[in-house]
Amino acid sequence: MRRFDLPGRSPVLAENGIAATSHPLATSTAIAVLREGGSAADAAIAASVTLAVVEPHMTGIGGDCFALVAEADGQVHGLNGSGRAAAGADAAWYRAHGFVEIPQHSAHSVTAPGALRAWEALHERFGKLPFERLFVDAIRLAEDGYPVTPRVAFDWIRQVETLRQDEGAVRHMLINGEAPKVFDRFACPALGKTLRRIASQGASAFYQGELAAGIAATVQARGGFLSEADLAAVAADWVTPISTSYGGHQVLEIPPNGQGVVALIMMNLMTLLGSRDLPPDSAQRYHLEIEAGRVAYAVRDAMVADPGHMVMSSTELTSMEFAQTLAGQIDRTRRNPSIALPGLPSSDTVYLTVADRDGMAVSFINSVYGSFGSQIVTPDSAIVLQNRGSCFTLAEGHPNEIGSSKRPMHTIIPAMALRQGRPSVSFGVMGGAYQPMGHAHVFSNFADHGMDPQQAIDHGRVFWGADGVLDIEAGVPEAVSSGLTDLGHQVRLAAMPLGGGQMIVIDHESGFFIAGSDPRKDGHAAGY
Repeated sequence: MRRFDLPGRSPVLAENGIAATSHPLATSTAIAVLREGGSAADAAIAASVTLAVVEPHMTGIGGDCFALVAEADGQVHGLNGSGRAAAGADAAWYRAHGFVEIPQHSAHSVTAPGALRAWEALHERFGKLPFERLFVDAIRLAEDGYPVTPRVAFDWIRQVETLRQDEGAVRHMLINGEAPKVFDRFACPALGKTLRRIASQGASAFYQGELAAGIAATVQARGGFLSEADLAAVAADWVTPISTSYGGHQVLEIPPNGQGVVALIMMNLMTLLGSRDLPPDSAQRYHLEIEAGRVAYAVRDAMVADPGHMVMSSTELTSMEFAQTLAGQIDRTRRNPSIALPGLPSSDTVYLTVADRDGMAVSFINSVYGSFGSQIVTPDSAIVLQNRGSCFTLAEGHPNEIGSSKRPMHTIIPAMALRQGRPSVSFGVMGGAYQPMGHAHVFSNFADHGMDPQQAIDHGRVFWGADGVLDIEAGVPEAVSSGLTDLGHQVRLAAMPLGGGQMIVIDHESGFFIAGSDPRKDGHAAGY
């Protein structure tokens, strides 16, 4: 139990339904939908639409989506709503034209948005309320405006200079060329109009017709290849989750092209290394997690891609036998400098989770990748277009080499855990490359160290920067920093919080849901 004379908050407990999101208005949306008899899937979609309005730098209808849906009987369904590169994308063309990577703020980074097809597929299979109902709060907030919260304002102002370079961004995402300030009212009526059309006509109104033509024209005017045909071809796929055993739970992730496999490799390594037996605030525990992460991320950079192009299967990568071949790279007493420094794609993402009275839990993540994605916004419809294509490589022959209608290696990953065959934990940690590390660390806090969901999420985080130096959050004890230095790591105080996250624990013995929400964001958990 936490100390009540120190800053912090208790986990939220509820019996009938619960939700945890990164923004208060989205949590309110989810609870309203649950109270009306909507399913956890309905509430997750509705919260995501609201987030597309109130956290436009993080997520939107121009991005991608993944979800895990657990039913009360233990069945778990994976949904891959990631879009593909344009059919006309060709790595040889990029190399011939002098590209060494796909620029983040360019039309070449725009892949087809998959989120709306995923929302539609999720609703068709598990929804109870009309699709149009799920857009009500978002439309009102877009048209009438909403108060800009502190973390949103903190992030928004950092993007002003680049947003000013795009006509649509200036029109729809700035006020007189400036970012809105905290407590300002911000409205985007053009986005509200777009959402009204999708709500009444369905996802096809986005992927065909006027909206699709506007997206394709916007991208092609800037030299990109995305076409109306690419948009019309978008589909979301139901997939079989991948898993490993950890801490008495079966932990599930979405298979590649997502990087959830990295979290499972990390957990296997942590099991082999015995990190779970170390004190939670010890330098040794953080050291072993960091080294396991560096090894697992190196696997990601070499192997994770569109599954049709991978040389090893998810089953092979998540096996304990494979982990045993990797464990020898980890020195318990020193940082191993020979482990390659992983690539660190940045990301802005929203993760949320919802559970309902019928025993359904949804682990849900939606993103435009970079802050405001490609920072290209359609001039008329106010759609922020993602830059997920910048996750591709131009290295010839690499599994993740950009190619026609190919899905890129993807950073966003929802997670779920089962215990004794029943859903036990729905969780996720957002934050680009940090996400697999976040999954492993936060779940270990819960499963290994007995922390409740709020404590597990609050706990201090450590992750390496692009230069390999460890960024250490202010909440990590000084003894950990000095201990990591003694183990050969370079350390510094993190300039930004590391990710954000949500967690719902399903306590089958009491019948209660227990939820936590990350203080690194503006949101909270709520239930009824």
